[in-house]
Amino acid sequence: MARALAVFGMFTVHLGATSFGALDGPVAEAVHELTRGRSSALFAFLAGVSLALLSGRQVPLHGEPLRRICVKILVRAGLLALFGVLLDELGTSVAVILVYYACYFLLALPLLQLRAPALAATAAGIALLGPQLSYLIRTQWEFGLPFVSVTRVDDFLLYGYYPAFTFMAFVVAGMAVGRLDLRSTAVRGALAAAGAALALLGYGLSWLLLYPAGAIDRIAVSQAPYYYGTAESTVSSGELAMLRGVAEELIAFKHGTVPTDTPAWLLVASPHSGTTFEILGAVGTSLLVLAACLVAADLLRWGVYPLAAAGSMALTCYVGHIVVLAALGDPTGGAPPWLWETFVIAALLCATVWKLLLGRGPLERLLGTVADLAIRRTAPRPPDGSRPPGAAASGAH
Repeated sequence: MARALAVFGMFTVHLGATSFGALDGPVAEAVHELTRGRSSALFAFLAGVSLALLSGRQVPLHGEPLRRICVKILVRAGLLALFGVLLDELGTSVAVILVYYACYFLLALPLLQLRAPALAATAAGIALLGPQLSYLIRTQWEFGLPFVSVTRVDDFLLYGYYPAFTFMAFVVAGMAVGRLDLRSTAVRGALAAAGAALALLGYGLSWLLLYPAGAIDRIAVSQAPYYYGTAESTVSSGELAMLRGVAEELIAFKHGTVPTDTPAWLLVASPHSGTTFEILGAVGTSLLVLAACLVAADLLRWGVYPLAAAGSMALTCYVGHIVVLAALGDPTGGAPPWLWETFVIAALLCATVWKLLLGRGPLERLLGTVADLAIRRTAPRPPDGSRPPGAAASGAH
């Protein structure tokens, strides 16, 4: 269910506020703003939850079972990267997350043996240090690192839409949550409380620092050389008022990281700003969504089957909507009304019918089949050359 909400949130971002037919302008804009950035963060957070569930749930796997899971994750990462490259070749305006997503899996492999407290501490460390280290590095580097494989190393780590210095905090936080007993009412309550506290801390403290504490003015005057060609110290009160509006507009449309004009940028919490405050707020909203979905799934059961079906084949829905966008000529940003509802209803109907008749989604089945083949091919053999007991069933994980 939570995965489906993340994907539908991405539909909202990719299609734009004009794609709504049932919502009017201001409400559509509000929904668009609510989902922007938080949907991709939720997607990465749930990837971490899945990694924890796959690798032993509350008790991490070790030895041969862990090796098989690592092989499965490596194969899935390779295929996800391939899908991402192919989607990029379609030429849509969508910032495809799949190559980044695949690389997050690789970075998470050394963490699979950690339990919830260690994972939570690691996520907190990334959230608190990652954005600041990124800022310091970007202030020093005026050149990129060598071109490597599909994407640039510096784009993946620092400059892209989904930089690892930010997004690994979501992944590792999800892994920590996946190590908990998610069936426990107490755990669910704790997740909801922690989510509300983190969202309030991230977004609320950022607002206090920007406005009552005046950080927005420091961001505003840093733009003076670009707009007036004058030094920051010579900005008049009238120019400051105009530059404050410029700063607020710049804050609202960040894509991955903040500029390095002034350290005050690190105090914003807007979507895709890549700051500690954004991470705290987005992890908080992700926890709230997950806690709500856990409760709703127990209460409504078959009533949420279509949503759960779409979420069980989130990769198929994500890839499918980009392929359809390309076929439609990429109407993002100026999409006609009712297009968002059409995409969502089509995803729910197709996923429900497919799930009832055929089970796993087509791309999910492909990933699982290839991963199971790789596990069998790489299974260690005893000295006599025969297959070890249970190797043929290694895909059961």
